[in-house]
Amino acid sequence: MILSKRLRIPFLTITCSGVLLVLGKLIVAPNSNEYTAKPFVLPSEVPLTQWQSLPSQSLFTPIVWQPNLMTSRNYQYQQKDLSLDIEMRYLVPTSGNVKTLLQTYTAIPASTEIRHQEEVGFYYLLVDEQRAYLSSCINPRGKTTVTPQQFTENGNRHDLRLNRLLPWLMGEVQLRDRRCLWTNLSIPVEDTSPSEAYQILEKAWFSWYQSWQPRFPKS
Repeated sequence: MILSKRLRIPFLTITCSGVLLVLGKLIVAPNSNEYTAKPFVLPSEVPLTQWQSLPSQSLFTPIVWQPNLMTSRNYQYQQKDLSLDIEMRYLVPTSGNVKTLLQTYTAIPASTEIRHQEEVGFYYLLVDEQRAYLSSCINPRGKTTVTPQQFTENGNRHDLRLNRLLPWLMGEVQLRDRRCLWTNLSIPVEDTSPSEAYQILEKAWFSWYQSWQPRFPKS
């Protein structure tokens, strides 16, 4: 009881200081939350375990009606007779709604099958017109997500931390980081079943995530 009383004053001091800092920021620089992401160029080549890299190319992106799309690229890989396509789009900001992104940027139907892998996160799987697809959003921090709720909850866990308060006050980062590396992987299914295709996509996806999550674009 005595210890809790001793800790109460320092705790209140820290809390009040934080509130005053936030108020000061809002008074001195009320428009500083108008965040602009730093330019980022997706690399032309990204190694993928057990796959041979082929030349990549930029995706056609009419910027006029896709203002949140910072950059995009199509990566191609080969494993014996099997080809793998990976489309990556860097979106700033986004709600993290992968169904909406599929409808906006592609002709792929929105999937209702969500899979989850503890070390990676959530992702969609679907088959359409003889191709199997895996689609998900790589977040700046934390796990991958496919719905706005997952995206927001992941942000709550990893964005709202004390070590991000000072950079936010300095205008260096956005407190709620709503960026996403939206990724679509696909392979043909003419010579394989959907379940086998899903296993191939998942294995490639786990390697892709492990490669990209630690080198997410700096804010």
